[in-house]
Amino acid sequence: MAPTSRPLPAAPPARLGWHRGAVVASTAETPRAKTLAIDVPGWPGHRPGQHLDVRLTAEDGYQAQRSYSIASPPEDGTQLRLIVERLEDGEVSPYLTDELRAGDELELRGPIGGYFTWSVDAGGPLLLVGGGSGVAPLLAMIRHRAAAGGRVPTTLLASFRTYDDIIARDELGRLTSGDPALRVAYTLTRAQPPGWDGLARRVDQAMLGEVFGPPQPGALAFVCGPTPLVESVATALLDLGYASRQVKTERFGATGGGG
Repeated sequence: MAPTSRPLPAAPPARLGWHRGAVVASTAETPRAKTLAIDVPGWPGHRPGQHLDVRLTAEDGYQAQRSYSIASPPEDGTQLRLIVERLEDGEVSPYLTDELRAGDELELRGPIGGYFTWSVDAGGPLLLVGGGSGVAPLLAMIRHRAAAGGRVPTTLLASFRTYDDIIARDELGRLTSGDPALRVAYTLTRAQPPGWDGLARRVDQAMLGEVFGPPQPGALAFVCGPTPLVESVATALLDLGYASRQVKTERFGATGGGG
């Protein structure tokens, strides 16, 4: 009897190492959120939707670490963009938003995650739902789509507390004005400016049906934000008739993961 061969065990995934990145710019997005542009030599590249870890080390050796979604597209190469929302009781975000300056260095580890990712070759239509700074990985997808010249029908439904809290408002306005296949809808949950004709409540099933229309077999939905929003939106999409394989989620706690 001939001996049977057994498949070799899969190689363990490569251990992610830490990179040192230099801050290029810190730009205010809203009164509480900033976009950090960081040049990371040796960055291996990423897929839209992935995240990374940021580690801070104090003079006494104490370390604090937080995860942030990458908001830049892979086409930007070694220059990454992170959106950081300041949390009053946070351990990391106040430093990143208030004290960090151009030229300062950060330790970064990534890219991390492979489930919550999309690229133009995955097709669509692409349906995106984000709450607050949860729009960051969705912006990476939209920016990648634009950089790659993609024309996949794409709709972003973004929920913010007020008009002043909207992230990347001007950029999204420019992108939609030149691309009829890209639509953006905002809902403001706490206050609306005079003359506001957009949505003005928390995302619910009726709103999803209104913004996205009837389910389409090839549609891909990505939902990112605070846990309550993500869970309610995912359930609503399933109730509307989307299959579970069409809906991918990424969530953070009510305090944004501890800041």
